[in-house]
Amino acid sequence: MRVGPPGRLIVPRRARLRLRPKPYRLDVHPEGDLREGLAADVRRGLGERPRWLLAKYFYDERGSRLFERITRLPEYYQTRTELEILRREAPGIAGRLGAVEVVELGAGSARKTEALLDAMRAAGTLRRYVPFDVSPETVFATAGRLAAAYPGLRVHGVAGDFQHHLHTIPRPLRSGPRLVAFLGGTIGNVHPDHQPAFLGSLLPLMRAEDRLLIGLDLVKDPAVLEAAYNDAAGVTAEFNRNVLRVLNRELGADFDLGRWEHVAFWDPGPAWIEMRLRSVGDQEVHVPGADVVAAFADGEEMQTEISGKFTEESAAAMLRAGGLEVVEWHADARGRFAVAVAAAR
Repeated sequence: MRVGPPGRLIVPRRARLRLRPKPYRLDVHPEGDLREGLAADVRRGLGERPRWLLAKYFYDERGSRLFERITRLPEYYQTRTELEILRREAPGIAGRLGAVEVVELGAGSARKTEALLDAMRAAGTLRRYVPFDVSPETVFATAGRLAAAYPGLRVHGVAGDFQHHLHTIPRPLRSGPRLVAFLGGTIGNVHPDHQPAFLGSLLPLMRAEDRLLIGLDLVKDPAVLEAAYNDAAGVTAEFNRNVLRVLNRELGADFDLGRWEHVAFWDPGPAWIEMRLRSVGDQEVHVPGADVVAAFADGEEMQTEISGKFTEESAAAMLRAGGLEVVEWHADARGRFAVAVAAAR
């Protein structure tokens, strides 16, 4: 697959022929925009102390595949627990809201989203699905698969960045309410200082009758939390180091992946899991695409991800600060994960 001019995806002829009978569209925003954003973020992150990189850069095609493997690991309870909640609650949510479309932020493979689409199809309201993800390859695969699996479903995929391209999501359908889905506990990857502004940026996507469906990982036994990010198979460690592969490929960096150790731990102060990469030995890294040279001391750590965990009270406060109000709260029996429905205040 090749990315063409703004808003156009050039796909292999075989894939194009397969999808031609389906109502299908995919908008891909310019690679240059994403690379310039990556370079600017790397300059900032490697120029500060302690150093950091943004978690969104894990998710190239390889990173997306690795994350799919993570979701199937025995230690990683989040995905199967959220899916359990959605399968149980989606029919009621679909019936009460009467939504005709789902806009999914950070869609990935959309395996959990099918519970929503099935409930809306059963209710006779399903019209359109809009997957939004940073990886064009992931959006292409997900949109094509669901267009084939749900005959008559209009699919409008958007490959872009939360920070720059939310405004390119298509306007709501006039035929009924929209459900904006932000699943997987991904809101926890947004720093608490930035969560209100991020949630506020979703409000232009919603009218008074529309709703946000948000997945929230809950505070629980630290041993359970830490195991989910330190799996025995080492897949999360490989996923963590994938951000260095992205920098090597996109910005010509010379990170030696063998000299970086995966670190993940629970920090009860901000109530988050923090992932880091630890330098093995003293080393100097060059990132010509960002005009950066960074010296790392042996044992120096660089933050690559935070994953915030919530209580019902802290989740409601966060959403309220972003201009939203919780109208439904659905948690699993063990209190590990929750899905909230929120309306614009």
